[in-house]
Amino acid sequence: MNAPFGISSQHDRVAFDRSELGLILSVYGRMVAAGEWRDYAMSFLREVAVFSVFRRAAEHPLYRIEKRPRLRGAQGQYAVIGMDGRILKRGHDLANVLRILEKKLIRPVD
Repeated sequence: MNAPFGISSQHDRVAFDRSELGLILSVYGRMVAAGEWRDYAMSFLREVAVFSVFRRAAEHPLYRIEKRPRLRGAQGQYAVIGMDGRILKRGHDLANVLRILEKKLIRPVD
């Protein structure tokens, strides 16, 4: 059922819950502290919730963290997608999927 005036209700949208956002913002905070990321945006659509990460404002996102509940029974509802559109990691456990981003923090010591 749609809300009046063509505005969809929040029940028609996919969103991250509090625990999911906590995991995402934890990784985001570490990457900001490391100087890798500077900005983010969130989109809550009918089929997907997206957390986009930017190095600078006004550019394409470096990564997109997506939640697609329709894929819950198949490959998994969570995915990390790179700037070029490739799926870097997909799965059922958000913490496990986000580990692909934490690998970016590990650098060799000179």
